[in-house]
Order: sequence, then structure tokens, then C-alpha cells
Amino acid sequence: MLKIHTSLTKCKQNFVPLTPNKVTLSVCGMTVYDYCHLGHARVMIVFDMVVRWFRVSGFDVTYVRNITDIDDKIIKRAQENNETIEILTARFIRAMDEDAASLGVLPPSYEPRATQYVEKMISMIQVLMDKDIAYAASNGDVYYAVSRFPGYGKLSGKVSADLYAGERVTVDPYKKDPLDFVLWKAVKSNEPCWTAPWGKGRPGWHIECSAMCEHYLGNHFDIHGGGQDLQFPHHENEIAQSEAAHDAPFVNYWMHNGFVRIDNEKMSKSLDNFFTVREVLACYQPEVVRFFILRAHYRSPLNYSDGHLEDARHSLDRLYTALKGSVEIAKKTLDWNDPHAKRFMEAMDDDFNTPEAIAVLFDLANETNKTGMRKGAILLKSLGGVLGLLQQDPQQYFQNKVVIGDSSFTTEHIEQLIQHRIAARETGNYTKADHIRKELLDAGITLEDSPQGTTWRRG
Repeated sequence: MLKIHTSLTKCKQNFVPLTPNKVTLSVCGMTVYDYCHLGHARVMIVFDMVVRWFRVSGFDVTYVRNITDIDDKIIKRAQENNETIEILTARFIRAMDEDAASLGVLPPSYEPRATQYVEKMISMIQVLMDKDIAYAASNGDVYYAVSRFPGYGKLSGKVSADLYAGERVTVDPYKKDPLDFVLWKAVKSNEPCWTAPWGKGRPGWHIECSAMCEHYLGNHFDIHGGGQDLQFPHHENEIAQSEAAHDAPFVNYWMHNGFVRIDNEKMSKSLDNFFTVREVLACYQPEVVRFFILRAHYRSPLNYSDGHLEDARHSLDRLYTALKGSVEIAKKTLDWNDPHAKRFMEAMDDDFNTPEAIAVLFDLANETNKTGMRKGAILLKSLGGVLGLLQQDPQQYFQNKVVIGDSSFTTEHIEQLIQHRIAARETGNYTKADHIRKELLDAGITLEDSPQGTTWRRG
């Protein structure tokens, strides 16, 4: 039975969906004012893996990943660029979708944008005000009264004393309590605004997610996820808003993936120590990046470095090497009674243990290399596909590697040199043939001769 570690109880629990054979899942998506960095890529890939496994396991999945397209950072960046918020966010949404597709991330069932659901947010805020859990301040902002929700802190495990002493409590003379958080921001000059019963303004960040979750998944759903940094205060505030508004549980399972770190420090835009997905993909194939992320358990910290990515590349090479010569592998229904498949399933059912699942792939690759049996290659490719890996033609994988350096060695140029080498060998000019091989090898291109002809790969 599938077990999921939920941040609410800090332990693994058997997964029992609210509706048999159906999974309702929401993940907090991106705030679209810049390109996605590797931390964002981890969120997308981790929950893509989760959705894929649920579907392989026979569940009908409704997956919502929202987009924040109105926010202080978005407004500031649009003003700096002297462009409209709509143009800025549209550009970065396109970029985000391109990055996700490059990394093999399947589109979610729904990808709502916050600005499309402001009326829903206003309605939820009104419910909270009617229940005297939210209040309008003299400056026109609306705040959530944290002291009126007894369960506040249950997700993060923080008690009131910790919260008051924490760095996140900001001094605001308009709040009744320092812990209260904003639901509605009063209108400011040169900012977009909507009309609400208590005045013009725009929603706070936390209410966005509660409203969009309710619209697509209802008041109570199975799984809510996101990066570890969202656990507090964002997800804590979502619980407070939604449970107070509906007098019902909000989410059964909370999943948080670990940070991506550089030099043991969290990768983030605020620290200016991030690499965008596009920067990384200029140096490494997308599948290498996906493999790098999935070979670590989703809850563990992930240390980024060129050395770690190089190691991931060499490891993925080993798996693809086992598939060479098996280009025509047909996609068959997985036999889950096979010992390797059983181990793979047990790993994935144990809180999505991808490191152990990938270890099964390497065992299969080793056996396939030793025996040359087609059955092993078929199973290797099929199980890899469950994780969104190993679906390229092996020869194309090796030829499509990103090579930093001399860009003159295009596929067409390499094929031309191979033809020159073949001609040189046919005329007995082995010196020229060896010179061409060395020229290619110096450029990071290896030739492999066989009775069927000459093939090549990068690296």
C-alpha cells in the first residue's frame, strides 16, 4: 500500500483517498516575474513524478498547479521594465511552460491564474469577516485574526511564543496582533485593483491559493504540496483561512520537497544565488537535469554543483548504454510480478523513494549488459518511463548531448567527416582515417565501428 510522509504528522501514513481510485492534488506554482530557477524545476519534476506514479497505480488524478500573476514583485518588475503586468506575466508563463516541457513535465489538469479568481477570493474574505475571523483595518487592508483560529501552527509545529519571536513577524501599526496576516491590500497609485465591499485593492498571496483550491478541488481534498519554504507561513495560513471559512478539514496529506542548495545555502532569488533552468540547460541535456533531481529523495536537500550534474550525466549514460542496440523496443504492459518491477513498485509505494527505484534500473542495466537479453532492456525502458526517463533513442541521446566549446561540430559536420573517413579507409589511406577519428575525439566525439557501420556519440 502506498505510504506518504505528511508534514502535518511528520510521519508516513497509508494513503487513503477521499474518493476511491481518485486523487485530488494541488501544488503551489510559480510567481511569474522572472525565469524559473532549479528550485522551481525541482517542484515541477517532483510532483510530475508523483502524478505519474498515481496514474500508473490506477488512480484518476486531478492535478492543480496554480500561477501567481499578481504580487508585489510582479508589480515592481513591471514598473522597472516599463511594461504592463499582463505583458510581463504572459512572457514568463510562456517561459515557464517551455522549461517544464523541456524537463519532461506533463501539464497539470488545471493551471489557474490568480487574477482570474479575485471574485472567489473576495467571497472567501467576506465569509471570514462575517465570522469575525477577519477585520478591516483603518488603512483599508483586511487582516486575518490568527488568535481566533485555535489550530494555528499545527502544520509547522510552531507555538505562539516561537511565532512572536520569529523573524517573519513584521511590525504593522494597523494589525490588532503582530501575527495577523493580510488578506486584502488597499489600493495604491499605479497598481491594479479590484472593487470589494470594504474598498478597492487586491488580494494577498495566501488567500489566492485557498480560493483556487476550493474552486477546483472543493473544501476538502487529498494532497497539497510545494517547496519546503512554503510550509510556514504560506501553507499554515492556507489551513487557517480554509478551515475557518468552511468549518471542515482542508487537506489530508501535506507534501513538501527539500531545498536545492548551493554551498549548503538554499537556492533563491532573494539570496541571488540561483541558476535559471535555461542556464543549466545550456550545459546539460534536460533529461540529465531530471535524472539529477529524481535520484535524490524528494524530501532530502539537493546540493547543486557542476560535479554533481556531471556525475548524473555519466550515470544516465550507463543506463542508455544498456539500451543500445535495442532501438526498436516496443512499449509493453509492465509485468509487476517480475522481481525487478516488484522492487521498483515497493520503492515508489514507500513515500516515492526514487533513489531506490533508480537503483533497480541500474541492476537491470548491469544484467542487460552482461546477458544482452532483450527482455531486460524492455523492462529497463518501461520502468524508466514511469519516471519520465530513458524514452529517447539511445543513439539520439548520445548524439544530442550538450557540448560546451567548438560549436562547429554540428551533426551534419560530424556525419560529413565520418563519410570522409569511410572513403579514406576504402582507399587504404589509414593515416587520414586516423586523423579524422582523432579530430573528432579531441572535440568530444567518439566513433564506434561495428559490422553494421559507424555510429558516433558525444562524450
